[in-house]
Amino acid sequence: MSSPAKKRKRDAPASSPHRNRSIASFFKDQAAKQADKAQPTLSTVSDDTDQTLSDETLARRLQEEWNRQDAAPASGTQTPTGEPIATSSNTKNGDLGSPNKTQKRNTLSLQYSFGTEDTVSLAVPFDQSPLTFDSTKCAEELKRHWAATGGDASYALLGRAFVLANATSSRIKIVDTLVNFLRVLIEADPSSVLPAVWLATNSISPPYDELELGLGGSSISKALKKIYGLSNQGLKSLYDKLGDVGDVAFEAKKRQSFTLMKPKALTVKGVYQSLQKIAMSKGTGSQENKQRIVEKLLQDTRGAEESRYIVRTLVQNLRIGAVKTTMLIALARAFLYSKPQGADFAIRSQQELARLKKEDLAEVCSNAEDIVKASYARHPDYNDLVPCLLEIGVTEELLVRCGLQLHIPLRPMLGSITRDLSDMLTKLQGRDFTCEYKYDGQRAQVHCDGNGKVSIFSRHLENMTEKYPDLVSLVPQIRGESVSSFILEGEVVAVSQETGELQTFQVLTNRAKKNVDIGTIKINVCLFSFDLMYLNGTPLLDRPFRERRELLRSLFVEIPNRFTWVKSFDATSADSEVVLEFFKSATDAKCEGIMVKLLDNVSKLNIPELSEAPNNNIDNGASKPTKGSRRKALLSTYEPDKRLESWLKVKKDYSTSSETLDLIPVGGWHGQGRKAKWWSPILLAVRNPESGSLEAVTKCISGFTDKFYQANKDKYAQGSPHVISRPSYVEYYGEPDVWFEPQEVWEMAFADITLSPTYTAAIGLVSDERGLSLRFPRFLRVREDKSIDEATTSDYLALLWKKQFERSQKEGAELPALNAELGWQGEE
Repeated sequence: MSSPAKKRKRDAPASSPHRNRSIASFFKDQAAKQADKAQPTLSTVSDDTDQTLSDETLARRLQEEWNRQDAAPASGTQTPTGEPIATSSNTKNGDLGSPNKTQKRNTLSLQYSFGTEDTVSLAVPFDQSPLTFDSTKCAEELKRHWAATGGDASYALLGRAFVLANATSSRIKIVDTLVNFLRVLIEADPSSVLPAVWLATNSISPPYDELELGLGGSSISKALKKIYGLSNQGLKSLYDKLGDVGDVAFEAKKRQSFTLMKPKALTVKGVYQSLQKIAMSKGTGSQENKQRIVEKLLQDTRGAEESRYIVRTLVQNLRIGAVKTTMLIALARAFLYSKPQGADFAIRSQQELARLKKEDLAEVCSNAEDIVKASYARHPDYNDLVPCLLEIGVTEELLVRCGLQLHIPLRPMLGSITRDLSDMLTKLQGRDFTCEYKYDGQRAQVHCDGNGKVSIFSRHLENMTEKYPDLVSLVPQIRGESVSSFILEGEVVAVSQETGELQTFQVLTNRAKKNVDIGTIKINVCLFSFDLMYLNGTPLLDRPFRERRELLRSLFVEIPNRFTWVKSFDATSADSEVVLEFFKSATDAKCEGIMVKLLDNVSKLNIPELSEAPNNNIDNGASKPTKGSRRKALLSTYEPDKRLESWLKVKKDYSTSSETLDLIPVGGWHGQGRKAKWWSPILLAVRNPESGSLEAVTKCISGFTDKFYQANKDKYAQGSPHVISRPSYVEYYGEPDVWFEPQEVWEMAFADITLSPTYTAAIGLVSDERGLSLRFPRFLRVREDKSIDEATTSDYLALLWKKQFERSQKEGAELPALNAELGWQGEE
């Protein structure tokens, strides 16, 4: 769809001036037209002057001439590039074109870019301690400041918080900055708190809503070039130098010495609404519409920092060192200090909190944080959490008002990693536990309400209902007569429908993800259920695992090879030999290993010293530590979004005897949250011995210590000779934030080798269209004894994959979908 500007150009009369004019020729034409006027100020501007004076000087003289004229505004005035200048209004309400309002004439209004910044917002000291920060005073000043532009919180204020958070590596300072920022919004403009939270968390909707911006790099590049006047070469030069598109926008805006019109102030709500419009723009003309919105956002930025964070928001990489947990902590603490005008919940005064001892203040904050975190873990949607906080504050009622709800996935409980069975048995000494097969599939959370509506969510809360219509159709058959609604959890595994043989995760990934017709499904699955979190309107999270498991197995109906329970057996730490045999049987059955879970809460036994991980359960008094102990007893309750040692996982790839590869680090991305100051993940490659090229094989984020991260960041710092432009000899479809000079070899452990459409390693050796990649790669050490010429080769990687494939066949695994795709039956 053509833009309005383009339509106006096409509709211009044939006598209109040529569009590709210089700014100087434009000024000459305007001067000639005014030569017979009463005040020919510009008549002295000769051709020689046009050649010697700057564009800015000429523009200023033209502005002076226009300012002296009292005539009616001329229509169709154009910018030097031929674009019409937007008409500005002098009305109080900002309405344009109202017949009852007097409009100012079209003007060429020069504004220095550094003079347009919101100096009031940029002066707020958000990085002070919340105990000394005067939020009320700041809120009153800002409300008066915003009144002239509609009363909504300016984006400049959010940008100020981003700048201060980005300026420190201290987690305490980052939290304090966000706390103070939220307090000001709560008191000055509560309606902007929700959009500010979404923007600060680098998202616009919960993950199960599937609302994505869908912006490509070309959209950002086009906008930067158009709004800031960058050429292709200028844009590339800045990006090669800075390595971050947000920093490119910052530098481009800073170099913009003056603008034709004063930008309209961006607001927090306005920016969030623009992002929603981008995400919801679908169908014909959607890309042009998205492009216009992006350009408008960049055009309205006031100052270089706003440009930086608008662009980083558009590419969804804020890099402010804040993660989900940081925002939840900030929300909890902000509502301890502040509340909206008219709200009737109680808060603690700043003076009262300042008088508390350090440990007492920490306990007050911790209790509030536990409530907010628990609520979000059960109901991970800021659209519901923030309005509840604005209405009732941080109270126990929050867990009821914003708690477990059907068709809104709760964040799953996670298991802690243990390196071997002996370590696991030591941790659970004296406790009853169960061992379960850890299937090589996809974790699924199944919701069903009383009307029979079914939703299925992944571990990362993505909606998978369309991917598994066969499981949806199964629900009426598996729930017993007494079951009306439920939330259960299990593992979706590819199986042979005839024999029940388990197939690998690689086979499962070949299923389509959307618009799956149940009649065309070729890869059958079985849901191996292991937990029940909600039943007939009642949450079961606080029930012991033994009780939840009994309800699951007694009220639901097994269907062979389609729905059943995970294979398990109950044991104690004295059953070490049986546990070892069970672990071997799990790996022999193509499972990743085993999960070990506590069956009961501590009752008669009182052994809190056996726990190394705190359990912040706020609903069950049994979780409180015994007197004199700093540790909390392990519980068998379901703890959403927590990784506790009441669940332990022992996987085959944790064994020190596993196969390892020697890979070459070739690139990296800016880390998120706590890792924002380091390179994480790291892109690794194998060596092609024939062409000499390096073929990307995987990204890795596991196995690195903070010390190693820092050393790696220092080695590959921007401007370092070890950081290079994109090398022609590295084969990779993507684009990391930085390319490393290939110079070292890292030893890497992994679980399996898989086919990949993303990575190029060994492409053509096992498949003409796909390369090979690694599952669960983990860094072990730097191989200082090896040069890059001794790194793992692509043909050796292909050999390992074929051995893995043949081993699966010999052990009885059936891979019909994979064989058909590859046209390869293995070697005789």
